[in-house]
Amino acid sequence: MLAEVLTMRPMAEHDLPAVVALDRSSHLTPWTEGNFRDALAAGNLCLVGEQAGALVACAVLQMAAGEAELLTMAVLPAARRKGLGRQLLSELIARAAAYRAVAIWLEVRVSNNAAIGLYREAGFAEIGWRKGYYQTAERREDAIMMRLALALLRGER
Repeated sequence: MLAEVLTMRPMAEHDLPAVVALDRSSHLTPWTEGNFRDALAAGNLCLVGEQAGALVACAVLQMAAGEAELLTMAVLPAARRKGLGRQLLSELIARAAAYRAVAIWLEVRVSNNAAIGLYREAGFAEIGWRKGYYQTAERREDAIMMRLALALLRGER
């Protein structure tokens, strides 16, 4: 089965209501419109993915001082399991590599098995845990810290 194609473009101010709704559908502690507005103002790499004119994915990657951190990434629940997250993550990795980042870092909920599998498949390795990092409705949940060594992928040391 071929993956569906995701058309990616930079996030714009007019996307924010749809991006916030998408993030709310995907995360227990979603970003606010202000968080996304701040990410845009800070010059972070903010991407959206569309299919048939509908916004179905988004991500924010912060790049600075030779490092990159995936701050948030989401795919609309109805559009999942079609390869869209893989395409978006591949684009983020390519952009970080073009920036010459040494590595990409991220945190992911320990219960988010689909995301953990996606990140592992892309070459991310677990490097630690953050106890009680995420808030849920009833409690706090640990995060797995992961890192993709881009320098090693390029054959550097």
